[in-house]
Amino acid sequence: MHASPIRLDGTRMTRAELVAIARGGTVALDTAQLARVERAAAFLADKVNCGEPVYGVTTGFGSNADKLLGAHRARDELPGGNPEPREGTLLEELQYNLIVTHAVCVGRPLSVEVVRAMLAIRINTLMRGHSGVRVETLQALVELLNRGVVPVVPEKGSVGASGDLAPLSHLAIVLLGGGEAFVGGERLSGAEALRRVGLAPLRLSFKEGLALNNGTAQMLATAVLALDRLETLLETADLAAAMTLDAFAGRSGALRPEVHALRPHPGQVETARRMRALIEGSTLVDIPYHLVPRFRTWAADAWQGPDAQARRFDITWDWVPSSQRHGREAFYTRFLPFRGGKKHQPQDAYCLRCMPQVHGAVRDAWMQACRIVDVELNAVTDNPLIFPDADDPVYAEGRAAGRPLHIEDQVVSAGHFHGMPLALAMSYVKAALPVLASISERRLAKLVDPATNDGLPAFLIGNEDATDSGFMIVQYTAAALVNDLATRAHPASVYSVPTSANAEDHVSMGTNEARHVLEMTEDLGHVLAMELYTAAQALEYRQDMLNAARDLAERGGWQALAAKIGNAPRDGEPGRAAFEAEVQALRDALAGSRDFHAGAPVRRALAAIRTHIDFMQRDRAMDGDVRAICELIAAGDLVR
Repeated sequence: MHASPIRLDGTRMTRAELVAIARGGTVALDTAQLARVERAAAFLADKVNCGEPVYGVTTGFGSNADKLLGAHRARDELPGGNPEPREGTLLEELQYNLIVTHAVCVGRPLSVEVVRAMLAIRINTLMRGHSGVRVETLQALVELLNRGVVPVVPEKGSVGASGDLAPLSHLAIVLLGGGEAFVGGERLSGAEALRRVGLAPLRLSFKEGLALNNGTAQMLATAVLALDRLETLLETADLAAAMTLDAFAGRSGALRPEVHALRPHPGQVETARRMRALIEGSTLVDIPYHLVPRFRTWAADAWQGPDAQARRFDITWDWVPSSQRHGREAFYTRFLPFRGGKKHQPQDAYCLRCMPQVHGAVRDAWMQACRIVDVELNAVTDNPLIFPDADDPVYAEGRAAGRPLHIEDQVVSAGHFHGMPLALAMSYVKAALPVLASISERRLAKLVDPATNDGLPAFLIGNEDATDSGFMIVQYTAAALVNDLATRAHPASVYSVPTSANAEDHVSMGTNEARHVLEMTEDLGHVLAMELYTAAQALEYRQDMLNAARDLAERGGWQALAAKIGNAPRDGEPGRAAFEAEVQALRDALAGSRDFHAGAPVRRALAAIRTHIDFMQRDRAMDGDVRAICELIAAGDLVR
């Protein structure tokens, strides 16, 4: 969080600054830029005083744009008079009514972070000086934000053009003393919220209601927070993948830089680089096949020596007799003829080998969305746009040479409120989230399946008494989450539903899109948490089994190692001499090896997990473990 206020001028706000404001940072207005704000407000007041027709100021809105406001209230002459006489002019009533009639969202209140981000975005865009609001209105918004007033904004009700009308009306209504707001976590009426923090209700001037509720602030705020969370989850996914690769004692060739130089998608190249850094120092990755033992269920006589009872497994290999090596001589010249946990294949499954391509494609989707969001953060998104300096040459393009300025040249109705740029960017991200979750679940599934986990125990548990399920159901939960993400990934932006009596006949639905993405990041985090939880168990088994083999080779000699070979020929049987020589070679290779361990960053992550979750020796209640790992991922602690 920024210690000093973040200065807003409408042109330089960053995603990081917005996230800091959303999480409690304060803001200040750029003094120099306020002169432009004053200039636009004064220009607008002058045009109104001159009787110029201005959309949304002296006309109605949307399909009521053809209705000009009169000089007095006709409804006051209706039979019975006006039961609720309004203070101020018709022009002020127009702006007031716009806010109070548009605050019609439903659903749960948006989070404090989203609402604070919405406030900051609205302030920043109005600071550009093209909206016609007064400086005092901007200052009121700043006070609302800095004093911790959080308007209650129900989550559903925007179609994403004319911007986020309904949710932004809930945001603005509190300024008028209406609606509801949270102050210090307490839900209050808007009037009481203002009173609590020493603020008075505001009376809106020309176009200010329209400027306050006409823009893309909800979808943008939600998108920024979703992309911030996804950035951490991309790093988490790489970490989970690296831990799983170490647990598999997998191959690193698919990560090499010269490989990715041949297909240099930026996200793919970056993911491969990150993966190489995460496994740096690993003595598991690219290990010779013959060194890796296969899990065998622990038995009381499985180990000899003082540490025998500390083992939670037994290990085994099969010997490949010479009669089974025909046609494979070259392979067995390089590798010893023992089959343990690692299959003799030069490439891993896609979920391991294609991590740069899959994670990288998701990273590319994230980067594209960030590019769109960075533009939108400092854009003007309300309507109409005010150009008080339209006689400046910079604005002259598109106007016939020598033609005098008209009001339409300086108050321009355009479509910057349309959220389609954000909507399509978030559709791309939305489709990418289940992809990242799916490949994570596939790695998890391989870890628990004895047919695919390269010699680890079934469901990563010893199961000596046949009573344990281990990590079996962890994969079920991950599978359920992946399915749920996939069913929610359909783009909202392809379904426009016209509004405002067809005056607004094409809308973006970008607010729904961004909200879906933010919600989906939570479940993506849960899937990645499940993989890390499982990979930590698998990695400990892999390291311990290999180091047990190494210790046995060092202390017990080749005979102790030979006892772990499941199909060893007996004394006097054919092949016994060759077997003994080859076991001695295996013993020498193991004894000469360094300690078997994961890459340094992966080891640090494993240690962090183990401060909250113990290795599971036998079945226990896992709900606390799952809650703990999900909280670790949500907080971003592991990647930090």
